[in-house]
Amino acid sequence: MLLLPRPSLLRALAPRPLSPRASLPVRCTLSARAAAAGTASAGDAVSPPPPPPPKQRDGPKGGRKSAPPRVSVNSALFFPPGVERGAAVAAEMVIPASNIVVGPYAGDARVKEAEFVKSSARARDCPKDDRPEFAVLGRSNVGKSSLINALIRRKEAALTSKKPGKTQTINHFLVNKSWYLVDLPGYGFAAASQSARMDWSSFTKGYFLNRDTLAGVLLLVDASIPPQKIDLDCANWLGRNNIGLTFVFTKCDKSKKGKGGRPEENIKEFQETISSLYPEPPPWIMTSSVTGLGRDGLLLHMSQLRNYWDNESTMTP
Repeated sequence: MLLLPRPSLLRALAPRPLSPRASLPVRCTLSARAAAAGTASAGDAVSPPPPPPPKQRDGPKGGRKSAPPRVSVNSALFFPPGVERGAAVAAEMVIPASNIVVGPYAGDARVKEAEFVKSSARARDCPKDDRPEFAVLGRSNVGKSSLINALIRRKEAALTSKKPGKTQTINHFLVNKSWYLVDLPGYGFAAASQSARMDWSSFTKGYFLNRDTLAGVLLLVDASIPPQKIDLDCANWLGRNNIGLTFVFTKCDKSKKGKGGRPEENIKEFQETISSLYPEPPPWIMTSSVTGLGRDGLLLHMSQLRNYWDNESTMTP
């Protein structure tokens, strides 16, 4: 099979919102290509059977791990690259607290080392090597920095602050010397200057539309509060532009008084809204940077997208 240039390699059907606006003719990420494999209920098929996901580890404070929360949401499963529909999906083939099936490209998901590489004020200033990268995006104060710190197990790798909007550059972290985790500015923040708020659209959207090494977007959604229109708008924009994403629900250990609903209820409402916008729901997973919920599962999901990327990139005629 002839290896095509990377932009062509990534062009596939992404889950698109049912919007009257036409999709723009841009490349999509590997998670979007994986979505083209289809979704199905728990009675549909997967072949060959992938290995079961690893057990959740104890949280960072050493406490005993409780069972992942159960959420009655859309039963559609996300099938990653290499997984076909047709046979029954066993419960152990689905990553806990998610809708993500473990496929044959799932591999070593351990983070052995991570280092900060660069902060870029413009997309064209980002690292120019061919390593795949995962962009972390979300509303300010959604727990973006905390999730990054939890994934790479470094308490201060990404700046955490009680003042939303502290991240105003594109920050690249090199993981295992093989792939990048990218911390993007939060949207909807009020702490930055008016000019900075106005520049967010062109600044971040330029990154998404021109970054050929983008393997996937992790769109963070605060599960401790009801669904926010700004998150739905962001997901809608990514879908219209054929950019594959994974919904990462944060703060699943919290319930905020006076703001309505437990995390399970908020996630269910969000999923129901998304199901009306997307004919094929993207992958999603529940997380908590406090208890460690979802950390290993999210890294496993990222490993199968990353390994698929590496496999496709090294194919020869």
